[in-house]
Amino acid sequence: MAPRSDHAELSTLRSALKESTDRVVTVADRYRDSEDSAIAGDLDSAERGLVMARRAIDRALKALAEIG
Repeated sequence: MAPRSDHAELSTLRSALKESTDRVVTVADRYRDSEDSAIAGDLDSAERGLVMARRAIDRALKALAEIG
């Protein structure tokens, strides 16, 4: 195992998930009050999935810190 390199990789992935989440929210907001509001609903669902993924990575990072 290489906790340090794994920590670095997971940190990078966490940052990418945060950026992706922000971008999804930006697009969803454009459709929130339109005739195409269902698009916003789908993107809100995608946002929730990205947030859950980020939290899972946070837990993994915490576990890596405890063994490293």
